[in-house]
Amino acid sequence: MTRVRCITEMGMGVDVHGKDATKAAKRAVSDAIRHSSIGFFRVFGKTAHDMFVEVTIAVPNPDAVDKEAVAKELPYGTVTVNAVKGGLEIPAEQGGDSIIIANAAVIVSLDDGQSS
Repeated sequence: MTRVRCITEMGMGVDVHGKDATKAAKRAVSDAIRHSSIGFFRVFGKTAHDMFVEVTIAVPNPDAVDKEAVAKELPYGTVTVNAVKGGLEIPAEQGGDSIIIANAAVIVSLDDGQSS
């Protein structure tokens, strides 16, 4: 069976204090899906639980992202989260604090139901 990409959404999230890459990543995913109401899968005899949701998060320190916490931002589907180097870290004028900006790409696919 082949997965067919149906939707690609992008979002941005920021943690202003605390250098929390996971908080910024969760906000980026929320931003990406906040204005979506996906109902097209019913046309294909599928449910929201049949979706495959692939999330790519770009942050300055990908190892700092709690992928399970980010996945919980998505209410349906089989979710996978991958964190990669990217985003932006803006150092504070003084001290060790920074602003962390995360970018998210959320890709929704469905199985086409065809044998390969």
